[in-house]
Amino acid sequence: MNGIERSDGILERGPGSQGARVELAESHIGVERLNLFYKDHLALKEITVAIPDRQITCVIGPSGCGKTSLLKCLNRLIELVDGARVSGRVLVDGVDIYAPGVDVTYIRKKMGLLSQRPAPLPMSIYDNVAYGPRIHGIRSRKRLDELVERNLRAAGLWEEVEDRLKSPASRLSIGQQQRLCLARGLAVEPEIILADEPTSALDPLSAKRIIEIFRQLKQNYTVIWVTHNLRQARGLADNVLFLYLGELVEYGPAERFFNRPQDPRTIGYLQEGL
Repeated sequence: MNGIERSDGILERGPGSQGARVELAESHIGVERLNLFYKDHLALKEITVAIPDRQITCVIGPSGCGKTSLLKCLNRLIELVDGARVSGRVLVDGVDIYAPGVDVTYIRKKMGLLSQRPAPLPMSIYDNVAYGPRIHGIRSRKRLDELVERNLRAAGLWEEVEDRLKSPASRLSIGQQQRLCLARGLAVEPEIILADEPTSALDPLSAKRIIEIFRQLKQNYTVIWVTHNLRQARGLADNVLFLYLGELVEYGPAERFFNRPQDPRTIGYLQEGL
């Protein structure tokens, strides 16, 4: 049976815990003692981190360290994985998204997801972008037209497709399809964008365009960007979160992280990758 089990309990804290609680509560996203199990396997271990608003936080680490799993915990897609269970809390604007009674659809609407490979819907370019707003009740053609144009512009795609909005999305290049998927995600007006290695399937020029777009988007969104590319993270991130074997090893401003890492595991990983 698909689903997620939640373990609640009293969170034990040491000295200074009140300050940590305030920081988590006031951040846009606060993760507190998050553990993730896939059946008997502990995939994420005691993750506690405060992620600020309107900045790009890059999540890095070797393959299998838990980067994508962390994203799935943030938007509750993890509950679609058979045998997954979590403990701890994920706070969005101070609200625990795993608390009883929380509307999962609302949570996922707040968090747009851009995956590794573009997955346009089997419909026109226009209908791809209008799909989410229609689901959420928008029927006015004028309003839909505005949303489609605005979000295609935000994704850097409008000028390339404005004269063929009724064409199948499948006719676009891979890079264009990825920007279309971004526009589709933006059209439901999220507050947070989760990007899971969004440039890994793209050619260098298309990847560069996506990165430039995200530099602009962070003015209005909180961005969490998973990447295995350290040079990309160094050029893009405001903050860096380093996972290793499911543990949060080090987290902080990108300049400090790359130039003055504290943990020997961080130092070793950076030396191998840069």
